[in-house]
Amino acid sequence: MLDIADELNRWLEEGRDFAVATVVAVGGSAPRGPGAALAVDADGTAIGSVSGGCVEGAVYELCMQALADGETVRERFGYSDEDAFAVGLTCGGVLDILVAPVPSDGPGRKTFQTALSAAARGEAAALARVVCGPPRFLGRALAVRHDGSYEGGLGGRPDLDRAVVDETRTLLDAGRTATFDVAPSGAGWGSPRTESGGGPHCEPGLSVFVESSVPPPRMLVFGAIDFAAALVRVGKFLGYHVTVCDARPVFATRTRFPEADDIVVDWPHRCLRRTRTDDRTVVCVLTHDAKFDVPLLEAALRLPAAYIGAMGSRRTHEDRDRRLREIGLTDAELARLRSPIGLDLGARTPEETALSIAAEIVAARHGGTGLPLSESHTPIHHDTEARRLGVISASDRVARPRADRQELRNTGSPVRVGVAASMPTARDQDGAFPGTAWPI
Repeated sequence: MLDIADELNRWLEEGRDFAVATVVAVGGSAPRGPGAALAVDADGTAIGSVSGGCVEGAVYELCMQALADGETVRERFGYSDEDAFAVGLTCGGVLDILVAPVPSDGPGRKTFQTALSAAARGEAAALARVVCGPPRFLGRALAVRHDGSYEGGLGGRPDLDRAVVDETRTLLDAGRTATFDVAPSGAGWGSPRTESGGGPHCEPGLSVFVESSVPPPRMLVFGAIDFAAALVRVGKFLGYHVTVCDARPVFATRTRFPEADDIVVDWPHRCLRRTRTDDRTVVCVLTHDAKFDVPLLEAALRLPAAYIGAMGSRRTHEDRDRRLREIGLTDAELARLRSPIGLDLGARTPEETALSIAAEIVAARHGGTGLPLSESHTPIHHDTEARRLGVISASDRVARPRADRQELRNTGSPVRVGVAASMPTARDQDGAFPGTAWPI
């Protein structure tokens, strides 16, 4: 849902009633990942998407129904060859979608507003919502800020709220969107297996889906040349905060790079050392000059950047590699350098070259091969980030048992928190995910 934060924040400011459908779990070759959302206001205006078109009409109707009856529901969409008239995913995947009304006078509206306004401003915030459990908890939400403060509640249990906030902060710090389990105990909790409407196969406890919104990743482009201007445009399109740096003030100008977020006139290696970087940062070295390249790459290859690429011919690459070895870089450090930069697309123009660089960045980010899909046999939708973080199994999202839980003691009854649960797949028809499956 936070992917359409700008539009939803505007609806909140205008006082509109709306309902929002969010993908909370996926299986197989699903077209959109967890967090993708479709929102519909009382006038029928729609924004966003949950499936790329396969089930948009059915989800739209669910949103209109939620606006009419005020009920939060969770529905599953899948695929079957047995019913040609069923609403489903032609790609063979499975989507679990939470549909929640957000009326202008609703008690949870402020919670949504806290998360959405922070996301729209580019601030770190997370929205944690109950997606499995007793009916009275379904859709309850907490908006959690980076400092641990929060808005909302899960039903008058401070110990439960605190446990969810603590786990959500961990996911927020890592910039992750994931699902985890909480199993409260004590008087008044009840059993989700016996309460009508909560999902007959839901484990005792709650499943909480967390969407994290963090500041955009950084793209650092060194060398104020025509190729850089094209790369800035592509970088912005991909959602990066783009900085252009060049030591020559006549080239590093706002006129030449109107779409860049920052323009720095300085030696590249000095700029890099002053710039905040992390494991999402992309470094593109287009200076094509050893006096700039070598000190810059010496610094860059010792940072935890996600991608480091350098422009130049193969002869330039060999000379640069020799110079970097002479100043002490190791084989492991040099193995991180992608040079010549970009995928082999046969690019000639600055725009085509920028596209080839962007394609390599995307492939590196998600574990793509760079091969034509018609020639590869790997899953189309890669889950490299989720697998690295243990959210989804490495065997193409095949369901696995829920993780062991650790007990956390707070001010009230014990609350057990489990690490991120596996996403449901088509094999989970009797798994711990509530809601009525569409006839497929």
